[in-house]
Amino acid sequence: MINVTKTFLPPQNEYQAILERAWESGWMTNRGVLVQELEMKLKSFLGSSHIITMTNGTLPLQIAIKALGLTGEIITTPFSYVATTSSIVWEGCTPVFVDIHPDYLTIDETKIEAAITPETSAILATHVFGNPCAVDVIQAIADKHGLKVIYDAAHCFSVKYKGQSIFNYGDVSTCSFHATKLFHTGEGGALFCKPEYYDRMFYHHNFGHQGQEAFQSLGINAKMSEPQAAMGLAVMPYMSVILNKRENIVTLYNSLLVGTNLSKINLRADTIWNYSYYPVVFKEATQLMVVKKALEACEIFPRRYFYPSLNSMPYVDYVKIPQAEFISERILCLPLYHDLPLSAVETICDIVKRYI
Repeated sequence: MINVTKTFLPPQNEYQAILERAWESGWMTNRGVLVQELEMKLKSFLGSSHIITMTNGTLPLQIAIKALGLTGEIITTPFSYVATTSSIVWEGCTPVFVDIHPDYLTIDETKIEAAITPETSAILATHVFGNPCAVDVIQAIADKHGLKVIYDAAHCFSVKYKGQSIFNYGDVSTCSFHATKLFHTGEGGALFCKPEYYDRMFYHHNFGHQGQEAFQSLGINAKMSEPQAAMGLAVMPYMSVILNKRENIVTLYNSLLVGTNLSKINLRADTIWNYSYYPVVFKEATQLMVVKKALEACEIFPRRYFYPSLNSMPYVDYVKIPQAEFISERILCLPLYHDLPLSAVETICDIVKRYI
């Protein structure tokens, strides 16, 4: 069976050796030595200085909205994982959807200003499949209108844009370390922010604590545990191998699918990509379903990602968003993971070409 993704598992003895340090100290959570070490290594690897690891990738979004004091309307994209929109609604704000660029699949920066009202407090955009938004344009719009900028960068581990980490853009960026991501801690995530917001974000993720007996502000429990950090520390030495293998698989997909009528994501210039997903866009939704069914008959399981468009969620007021709906109905992520055999890629491409 071939799934759309597969968790990279480091040698178990290496994970256990790191975890043994937590056993020896008896310190399993509350920001133990492994969490602190992982944060230091992430800063070095990513080139991003203000990071807070958390227990999943959704809490950073919710904490960012809360800690920045956002209210009213937040401009966002309907083409993202559901956590982007649900976090806005969960924190009592209203998502205002702006359509996406047909090539980059990120929020269409030329449509953002028209959506701004006196109730707008922020822009929350997604770097789709690791492809950066037009961050310079978005920041200029935000500065002009006094808005905060949050990036859902769940897919962006190791992505660089214009020579620096994609996490360094905006007021806050968030990342997922879920087991399906190319870097993971089993379950987990991280928040990256401007220096002036770090203390506020930190207190919010740790019950508002200021020492053991004082509380600085309202907070919740979003702390990463030592077993999670141990997994991240065990995975990190393999990142170059993981990235290289994924690049080879993407290169093969690209060569084998030349000449088909499938569209592929257009990476923004000045981007160093991480080969996080391999999405293809079909001309018609019916064509996608035929190919998906044919692959599944061979125990190959791609994923309609992102589907459905988030403007159709039951907890938001539906407004037609043409391009996002068009893409979400026609996009399919083909299997991509570190040890996917190249022979399997050939089989997948043969089936795709046969049925389109």
